[in-house]
Amino acid sequence: MKYMKLGAKPDVFQTEGNIRFVATELATDIVITVGDVKFYLHKFPLLSKSSRLQTLVASTDEEGNDEVDISDIPGGPSAFEICAKFCYGMTVTLNAYNVLAARCAAEFLEMFETIDKGNLIYKIDVFLSSSIFRTWKDSIIVLQTTRSLLPWSENLKVINHCVDSIAAKASIDPSEVDWSYTYNRKKLPSESDPDSHWNGVRKQLTVPRDWWVEDICDLEMGLYKKVILAIKAKGRTAGEVVGEALRAYAYRRLFSTLDSAASNGLDCTRHRAALETIISLLPPERGSVSCGFLLKLVRAACLLGSDETLRGDLVKRIGSQLDRASVSDLLIPASSDENALYNVDLVSSILEEFMVQRNGDDEALEDGESYPASLVSGGDSELALVRLVDGYLAEIAKDPNLPLQKFIAIAEMAPLAARPTHDGLYRAIDMYLKEHPSLTKSEKKRLCGLMDCKKLTAEASSHAVQNERLPLRLVVQVLFFEQLRASASAEAAASDHHPSSALRSR
Repeated sequence: MKYMKLGAKPDVFQTEGNIRFVATELATDIVITVGDVKFYLHKFPLLSKSSRLQTLVASTDEEGNDEVDISDIPGGPSAFEICAKFCYGMTVTLNAYNVLAARCAAEFLEMFETIDKGNLIYKIDVFLSSSIFRTWKDSIIVLQTTRSLLPWSENLKVINHCVDSIAAKASIDPSEVDWSYTYNRKKLPSESDPDSHWNGVRKQLTVPRDWWVEDICDLEMGLYKKVILAIKAKGRTAGEVVGEALRAYAYRRLFSTLDSAASNGLDCTRHRAALETIISLLPPERGSVSCGFLLKLVRAACLLGSDETLRGDLVKRIGSQLDRASVSDLLIPASSDENALYNVDLVSSILEEFMVQRNGDDEALEDGESYPASLVSGGDSELALVRLVDGYLAEIAKDPNLPLQKFIAIAEMAPLAARPTHDGLYRAIDMYLKEHPSLTKSEKKRLCGLMDCKKLTAEASSHAVQNERLPLRLVVQVLFFEQLRASASAEAAASDHHPSSALRSR
């Protein structure tokens, strides 16, 4: 941390309760009141540096009063004390934590160069521009202090300077980063590399692209938004890195306290504002944020009762990359007024959106439009989707209150032809039968009709023929196809061991 020392005289300020005074043989001749603290000081050193105190003292002298009240000074008693010590020429140390309060107080006291050469405002401005704004963590610390000093910090352009300094440093090439930063996520490959040492000396580690995201998580939401917007405006930071920054901030500032706040009926205004801000800052590029993060955001939106438009926008983004989600991502709890474990309707709308976008991409390709490979739906995407759906079905099937029609609707959204086997679907159906033993024969038939017995593997078929929960008709079908499979295997084995008639005729 950078610091600046001013003055050379020893600090002789002393305290007795709420009274501050200078320990000197010369009697004090003015009382400065700042809130509940009274400063017993001397006019001459103060008036030689402060135009405002000159004016205030002149008016009190006319009234025969030796007390001046400046309780509205920014930074309060501590900031005024710094200014007062500077006037006395006493040693005072400025750093990132107190420099802005001192600067705002000096502005309030009108400690300009026209009053005295080398006055406090000038010295602080030099320190800010030459040291603070050039230092990564000091700029963040000063920016954090601006909130309690509004509107002075805004009027003095300190917020803008800090934001620009932080954004400029976050936007440079990581290879040029030579200052300390916080990085709490998983270990870098270079740190685990056995070749990361040479002759016992640790090599220079590669700085990750998202080296800066942890440090700015300490910022309050309004300031954080300014920084992210400034970083995006510079256009030198990849969308994936901005997305990672937003994810880190959301986990720190939103997700960590959301559940407890909502369950305890606390005011969630702050959480709702944080959610809306994070969503508004999401990079537009598909894939710039993970599907899992987007699903956490939509879960938060449901929990907070956010606007339908906001939720709809999230559903569209999730639908564009749903094949990259995991089953656990989709297990979004239902609201407290629903008689269900999971919000199946929301997942259903996301699946619908995925299919709509997939079909739209396919039509565009047929019309000759060109798309990046990452946007083109293919076999891998469909396979990932059906595995996701089957895994999700197996989880929601455990909900005893899940209606059959909702289970079937979800199952039918994944293309049946895209399933190389129906083992996953079978496991989900079996789980539903287990948790819903009161299904009628017609309901069981409808449920089991989702499954193609020919697509069950030998292992799943072996389980199915012994499964008492399945309708007898289905068990017979499984046995039939197992016999066909066994016969085909036997014929294939026989042909491998006997030469063909064509070979025998030679």
